[in-house]
Amino acid sequence: MSTPLRLGIAGLGTVGVGVVKIVRQQAALLQARCGREITITAVSARTRDKDRGVNISQYAWEDDPVALATRDDVDVFIELMGGSDGPAKAATEAALKAGKDVVTANKAMLAIHGQLLAGLAEGNHRSLRYEAAVAGGIPIVKSLGEGLAANEITRVMGVMNGSCNYILTRMENAGLSYERVFDEANALGYLEADPELDVGGIDAAHKLAILSALAFGTQVDFDGVEIEGIGCIKIEDIRHAADMGYRIKLLGVAQMTGRGLEQRMAPCLVPATSALGQLEGGTNMVVIEGSDVGQIVLRGAGAGEGPTASAVMGDVCDIARGMRLPVFGQPADTLSSAPRASAAVPAPYYLRMALHDKPGALAKIATVLGEAGISINRMRQYDHSDDQAPVLIVTHKTTRTALDQALIAMDATGVVTEAPVALRIESV
Repeated sequence: MSTPLRLGIAGLGTVGVGVVKIVRQQAALLQARCGREITITAVSARTRDKDRGVNISQYAWEDDPVALATRDDVDVFIELMGGSDGPAKAATEAALKAGKDVVTANKAMLAIHGQLLAGLAEGNHRSLRYEAAVAGGIPIVKSLGEGLAANEITRVMGVMNGSCNYILTRMENAGLSYERVFDEANALGYLEADPELDVGGIDAAHKLAILSALAFGTQVDFDGVEIEGIGCIKIEDIRHAADMGYRIKLLGVAQMTGRGLEQRMAPCLVPATSALGQLEGGTNMVVIEGSDVGQIVLRGAGAGEGPTASAVMGDVCDIARGMRLPVFGQPADTLSSAPRASAAVPAPYYLRMALHDKPGALAKIATVLGEAGISINRMRQYDHSDDQAPVLIVTHKTTRTALDQALIAMDATGVVTEAPVALRIESV
C-alpha cells in the first residue's frame, strides 16, 4: 500500500481553510485519483486560536513557518502566507533545501524571486508548483506548461485582476464614478489591504510576469512589465468607449517581438463583442495564442476560497502522482534573459483631453500629432464646461514611443489644461 502524502500548510486564511476543507471533504476522491492518501500533519499561522470555521486541533502546530517547512512528517510544504520576502520566502527556501516539494499561491514571491527559487527547486530535485498564483481556479499554468508545450506561444493576454474588472464593469453598468465604485469595492472587501496592489495594476503584473516566463522560456522579469493602473479612468471614458463599440479593461499583454519581450499591464479598449469585452464582474480571462493551436480562451473565477484552493490541490495531486516538471516549463538554467521591448507593436490609441477654450487650441494639438507622424482617425469635441473644451481623439495605428513624444509636445503648447488620458485600442 502506498504511503500517505503528508501536507504542512503555512497560512490559514481564506485559501488555507479552503485547502483543509477539500482534503477532508474529498478524501476518497483524492485517494482514488492520486493512488495514495493525502493528509495534513501540521499547520502554521499568525494566530493559533482564531475561529476559522474549521477545527485544526488534530494537526500539529508550528509558530514558525520555517520549522513547519522542515518537519520530518511533512512531504509537501504549502505556502499560503503571501508577501514577496520575509517568512514566505524563508520558509519556501528552507523546505526546498530540506527535500520537500512546495506548492504556493504567492505570485509576488515568484514574480520577484522566481528564477532563484526555480534553480533551488531543480537543484534539489524537488517540485515547486504554483497554479494558484495566477488567475485563481483557471488552469493556466498547467495549460501553458503541459497542454500547449508543443506550441510556440506568440501572445498571452488577459484580465487577471477581478477587483479591477469589477470596478470597471460596475462603473459602466451603474453609471458611477471611479471614486464611488472604488469606495464600494473597498467596503465589500474586494481590494487588498493596500488597494494600490489591485487598482495600480501591480497584482496583475506579478501574474503576467510569471506567465511570460512560462510562455516564452525567459527568466521572470517583473521589473520589465510596463504598469499603469485604472485610477485615470473616468465615467466619461467608459461612455466614450461604449459609443465606439468598445469596453475598457485592465489588460495584460505579453509577446515576443523582434526587439525583445514586450510586457504591459494597462487599461485598454477592447471590442465589446470580443470574449474579453464581454467579461463581467470579478471573473478572470486569459487568452493564449500558439503556433499550431491558434487562440485558446480560458475563463473562470480569479480568486476566492474554493477556486484558489482547488488550484492548490491540483498541484498537490500532481506531486502525489509523481509528476516532476521544470518550474517554468524548461530547466531554469536554460531560461533566457530577454531584452525588454516597450510597446513595440503599433496600435490605434484613444486620447481624451481638455483644452483651454480659445482659438487655435485644437489646431495646435493636430499639428503636434502630425509632427509626430500620428494621423487622426476621428475626433470629437464635446460641450464646453467653464473655460475648458473636452476633446476626444482616436488615432490610426502608431507606436507608444511616438505617442509619448506627442504627449510631451502637447504639454509644451500651453493649450492642454491637464495631462491627457491615452489608452491603447487592443486587437483581440
